[in-house]
Amino acid sequence: MELQSFWRTKSIEQIQRDAAQGGEESTSLRRALGHWDLTALGIAAIIGSGVFSTIGNAAHTGGPAVSLLFVFTALACAFAALCYAEFASMIPIAGSAYTYAYASFGEFVAWIIGWDLIVEYAIGNIAVAISWSDYFTTLLNGYGIELPTHFTLDYLSASRGYEAVAALLSESGQTLDQIRAMKGMAGPIEGYLAWTGAPLLGGVRIICDLPALGIVFLITALVFVGIHESKRVSNLMVAIKLGVILLVIVMGAYYVKPENWTPFAPNGVAGVLKGVSGVFFAYIGFDAISTTAEECRNPQRDLPRGMIYSLIICTILYVLISLVLTGMVSYEKLAVGDPLAFVFGPEGANQAWISFVVSISAVIAIATVLLVFQLGQPRIWMAMSRDGLLPKIFSSIHPRFRTPWFSTIVTGLVVAIPALFMNLTEVTDLASIGTLFAFVLVCGGVLILNEQKEMTAERRFRTPYINGRWIVPGLIGAIALWLVVFETGRVQDFLSLGASDGNSLHWWGSFQHKIPLLVYLCLVVFLTIATFRRSLSLIPVLGLLTCGYLMTELGWTNWLRFLIWLLVGLVVYFAYGRRHSHLAGHSREEKTAHSSVEK
Repeated sequence: MELQSFWRTKSIEQIQRDAAQGGEESTSLRRALGHWDLTALGIAAIIGSGVFSTIGNAAHTGGPAVSLLFVFTALACAFAALCYAEFASMIPIAGSAYTYAYASFGEFVAWIIGWDLIVEYAIGNIAVAISWSDYFTTLLNGYGIELPTHFTLDYLSASRGYEAVAALLSESGQTLDQIRAMKGMAGPIEGYLAWTGAPLLGGVRIICDLPALGIVFLITALVFVGIHESKRVSNLMVAIKLGVILLVIVMGAYYVKPENWTPFAPNGVAGVLKGVSGVFFAYIGFDAISTTAEECRNPQRDLPRGMIYSLIICTILYVLISLVLTGMVSYEKLAVGDPLAFVFGPEGANQAWISFVVSISAVIAIATVLLVFQLGQPRIWMAMSRDGLLPKIFSSIHPRFRTPWFSTIVTGLVVAIPALFMNLTEVTDLASIGTLFAFVLVCGGVLILNEQKEMTAERRFRTPYINGRWIVPGLIGAIALWLVVFETGRVQDFLSLGASDGNSLHWWGSFQHKIPLLVYLCLVVFLTIATFRRSLSLIPVLGLLTCGYLMTELGWTNWLRFLIWLLVGLVVYFAYGRRHSHLAGHSREEKTAHSSVEK
């Protein structure tokens, strides 16, 4: 296949024709969703483990100012959401960012983003399943039911906990009770007990998270049965968790101590930005709404509304929750896995009944996130299979339930098996960087489509056009001036680029962590020049800049893991997708026909 076929796009008109010829009624997806159903799905995806789990650690490092980080992150998501909404109004079929990239960047980039979305949905769902397991185990403990620790913890955490505690026992001579009383040792102690109490099979300790496995299988079965049933369950669970969130905000406001908001940003801007991964993880999944396009009654109208409504509602709730949490107790105490339940415990309001209600609702809320993600991933694989990039069976529709049955089963296995053994921290950052990469490509795709003057596809929703010619250079210049004047130390540290005492290993270790920011600065320069010369639309440009910056805050290690994942995807593409692509086949047919004409 010629190199140019990598960048060959599928036109919007062709995609729209394919959607109109969606297949016979018996094999097409069931259209059952309206805009309030989509809004509920968005809320189900956004309000989950973020508000019930990761918000605590983000508040611990950033203080009360973490509420501003939610606003900044929401703005980045809002820019991306508007671009998603524009694409969704033009291409009302399953596939999300993968399909949008196919229309704007071409097949090669479409494959990359499709592979990347596995990180967002499948890997993200592993984190959600682990978080659900933590809350479910805590809830059972409240009823006096204690599952064996080695069957509620992942192997990696148990191994690390054992090593940390064993080192203290041998080196310092402290007892287990003394170590248990030490600050920050609750997790390692749990890992130590899981490791020492685990059964052996062939010399290998059997340690796995069985509740995580159970919830994934349960949700996968629900998604397999159908979109109508999934919608009903999702709407019910969303109503319950919104009621609990409002209860926490209203009740918590009575226990707020304004002095806890001082200092507002105890660790400065750097401390606030350390919470980027946890805060952004809270927003992962709103784009999953776009994967249900073929199950919407009026996708061109309802998809944009569902995305934007859910994002606005959830941002308001997140800001209020973060202010209430940091006002009820000191931010220094919030490095816990269940912050909402914690602030109503003995350290905070001491209202045990609310803490109990929160624990129950957390189990429900996190399950809804799992539901939406398990809906999204199979439909992306279905879209890739339709284009020939995955085997045909991935787009097979169940004749009775009218769901992509094989993709749904594979998604369940891809999530359930790693959830048995993986660590929550390890997968959260990887899911965040995958999502941001998708957002960057969607925003860039809108810019590319705007430059295609000959495009005639109807857009029922357009990202508002604001000429960025002077705004973007002015904004970048103002930020640069602020950094030079007020953040001199950070600028000098970056400009040193890893300068050291001549030790090459030390130099590389210091320099590699600055690579993401260097790449981002190149993007900033390119976008600023392009915006000035071509009067690019402000919103997608801001989406590129904000999402790109959030990617730099996730660290070099996560970038490296993400790049390795993409390289694995390239191997799969060249081994299978490249040869079976429908566009590649079409190109070969055109070439054969052209040769015949010449003869």
